[in-house]
Amino acid sequence: MRRRHLVQLTAAALAASSLSVLAQGFPAKPIKLIIAFPAGGPTDITMRQLAENAGKVLGQPVIVENKPGAGGTLPAQQLQSSAADGYTLAQIPLGVFRLPYTTKMTWDPVKDISYVINVTGYAFGIVVPTDSPIKSWNDFVAYAKANPGKLSYGSTGTLTSPHLTTELVAQKLGIKLNHIPYKGSSELAQAIVGGHIMAAADSTGFAPLVESGKLRVLNTWGEQRLAKFPDAPTLKELGLDVVQNSPFGIGAPRGTPPEVVKKLHDAFKKAMDDPSYVQALARYDMLPIYMDSAQYARFAQETFARERALVEKLGLFKAP
Repeated sequence: MRRRHLVQLTAAALAASSLSVLAQGFPAKPIKLIIAFPAGGPTDITMRQLAENAGKVLGQPVIVENKPGAGGTLPAQQLQSSAADGYTLAQIPLGVFRLPYTTKMTWDPVKDISYVINVTGYAFGIVVPTDSPIKSWNDFVAYAKANPGKLSYGSTGTLTSPHLTTELVAQKLGIKLNHIPYKGSSELAQAIVGGHIMAAADSTGFAPLVESGKLRVLNTWGEQRLAKFPDAPTLKELGLDVVQNSPFGIGAPRGTPPEVVKKLHDAFKKAMDDPSYVQALARYDMLPIYMDSAQYARFAQETFARERALVEKLGLFKAP
């Protein structure tokens, strides 16, 4: 028994020593950051700027890889099969915390991710084509009530914040909508401009199309109106007690050495403070939302519990 105990202690000491060496030399090669949405959208553009800034701090490039689909949860899933060495990172959208309530899975989004840093959140809204007969939110609601299930709207995917928030609003108003999921903002924009859907619920990746006169904003979902769209009322102003900004950040595989997590956190915090990142966010009315590793891990735990209540309220909960 004593010999077995000594072997275990020796193995643990060697493991700790190797992790310490890993942390000291980190990073010794490029780092991969997996993004949950396609290239060209607001998430991709802002995260690429953040990655570029972080790479300068770390002395190694941070290479962005887009992995859209499954409601933005594929990057977090990929962490489960990646080495816990800090060289594979993933964007963690809010949809990750809903996944266990709707899908059978073998990992825990709270326990099986090392939370590094929260970096921002989205500004959301609902838009329609400029030539649509729906000119205001009141028109939208009136049409939906008169035509149950016929008002089609697109989102960036099933169980994403745009989807669930719109369904929550519909439930509060007693209307039934026809949801069409897409893989990201770029695909969604093509669909609404092409006349395939009547409305779109999305982050403000739609801003250029609004500014060019192709889309009209019916509402936004923050605490206050967006500076870019001052005429668009918030959901709260419309009598709906709903605010959604869907914070997201960066995670690493479970078991990533704390020293490596700290190096990553510190680099991405400096990257957030760079004016180039703040300017990239401002293009989409997004703001920095900073949480350190401990705060972000606590946020993950609290959000996991809160999202279950939302999924259950919408009747989408599936028992594991």
